[in-house]
Amino acid sequence: MDWQALFLSGDGRIGRKDFWIGVLILFIAWTIAPIFHLLAPLIWVLLLYPWVCVFAKRLHDFGKSGWLIAIPFAVGAAAVCLGMLFGGLAAIGALWGIASEGLEPNAWAVAFGSLGIMAGFLALAGVVKIVFVLWVGLSPGGPGENRFGPPPARDLVLPAG
Repeated sequence: MDWQALFLSGDGRIGRKDFWIGVLILFIAWTIAPIFHLLAPLIWVLLLYPWVCVFAKRLHDFGKSGWLIAIPFAVGAAAVCLGMLFGGLAAIGALWGIASEGLEPNAWAVAFGSLGIMAGFLALAGVVKIVFVLWVGLSPGGPGENRFGPPPARDLVLPAG
């Protein structure tokens, strides 16, 4: 496996095995990034390009455009915006009421309920992302050459004996 091509090039195709190996490596790097404290956000930003490359090549394997990787990003951005719109504004209003009129139990219930609305939007975005990863990782690749190139080399099974 050519690691540089796997993580730094969006051209060509990769099979399911290479995809899952790439995803596992990137997930581990993403998960241990907080060890480096202040550098973690920079590491996460730097890891975005390899994520896109791995997903684009896998999408290419079953004849889809690599631009489909934008779907989970768009759903995540929409979830944040809608969560802030519906949940965030309600929380701000409730907190404003608490600050100006004093401690009212109903206002606290509205404030915490609005946080649940925000969490619901983010959970929905998380489900979409998981479904997308499973779709990309489990879909069979095309058997022949497509507009993205020849099929990736498959693992050869040697005869017993």
